Amino acid sequence: MILATFTSTRKRPDGKSIRLLFRVFILLILTGISLQSQSQVTCGADRTEIYLPLLKNKNVAVVANQASTIGSVNLVDSLIRSEVNVVKVFCPEHGFRDYADAGKPVRNFIDSITRVPVVSLYNKKKKPDENDLKDVDLVLFDLQDVGVRFFTYLSTLSYVMESCAENKIPVMVLDRPNPNGFYIDGPVMDSAYSSFVGLHPVPVVYGMTIGEYAQMVNEEGWLKDGMICELQVIQLKNYTHQVRYQLPWPPSPNLRNMNAVYLYPSLCFFEGTKVSVGRGTSSPFEIFGHPEMKEMNFSFIPQVKKNESVSPVWNGQTCRGLDLHKAFVENPGFFGRINLTWLIMAYKNLGNDPGFFNPFFEKLAGNSILRQQIIKGVPEEEIRKSWAGKISQFKEIRKKYLLYPD
Repeated sequence: MILATFTSTRKRPDGKSIRLLFRVFILLILTGISLQSQSQVTCGADRTEIYLPLLKNKNVAVVANQASTIGSVNLVDSLIRSEVNVVKVFCPEHGFRDYADAGKPVRNFIDSITRVPVVSLYNKKKKPDENDLKDVDLVLFDLQDVGVRFFTYLSTLSYVMESCAENKIPVMVLDRPNPNGFYIDGPVMDSAYSSFVGLHPVPVVYGMTIGEYAQMVNEEGWLKDGMICELQVIQLKNYTHQVRYQLPWPPSPNLRNMNAVYLYPSLCFFEGTKVSVGRGTSSPFEIFGHPEMKEMNFSFIPQVKKNESVSPVWNGQTCRGLDLHKAFVENPGFFGRINLTWLIMAYKNLGNDPGFFNPFFEKLAGNSILRQQIIKGVPEEEIRKSWAGKISQFKEIRKKYLLYPD
């Protein structure tokens, strides 16, 4: 993490540290980072004085997970302590209190701490139904997003809003900062490739908080049949899109630190290929590799976790590739944009094999074009230029729904 690096290097001002500090300084200038302390930012969940009175005498369902907290206390626990009548918890991919691996279905259960029923929105059912909402007066939504189209919490948000619109139940979103909210990049999704890893025509990195995104989905008519949900956003305080917010809790089990969060928009494309992104290691989304990669000095071995049924790609095999733990400190140009260099390099390294890709790649890219561009050897900058027109159109839509300065 950049801020952690800055702090540690101040204690040992040798030549190497001075050079590292200089790189960080240049990085801050190049990316236009806000130097405002994130300690000044107040999350929507922390602004209890605004929303607790609105929950009084209501049956409340909460959409939450491990990162839904007020301070160090889970939101649901805090609400119950404040005598809010929480009748149900809806949980997304990765579960409620205990982390479940990506893609693993989450079951319904009774929470052992609060005895509140938890209804999974990540199994055969991804949208609440009428029966789920029959005893609910209001749905409180609080999930920490990472600002990337294929992170599934956005789809959970949309399906919750859609169901609430159908059943005439209001939704209140407790807004949280977007750790990748300082830039917009990537191909805009073609509606023909809509899926649970991308429902709407937005770029891979869209530069909005989840509260802003909820407003856009609502007002742009992106819910089924153009329905409108009764929506209220409890806004952040002292936030701008240039604040480089450090997440206090991992948003998912394989995004374990800020370096992984920053690399995720670029490395997740590998999930649509035969290359490992380090699942089953201690550094998912900070490394990538394949058993047949050539001339690579870094290696790792993915291992299935004990008591886990989902095996990582190349489980038990030695993969050779790249270690990107220091990518952003050593390469400021990788900061604040999607990087295709690694994807193109891996494709060429593995022999330009069309079998490099799997059908999931189109869902991640949101189109059929990116795969063909890479196969044809289109240079990265030319690929990026092909995104520009639709990104500009999206920015015109986006600016209507911003709650915070850019």
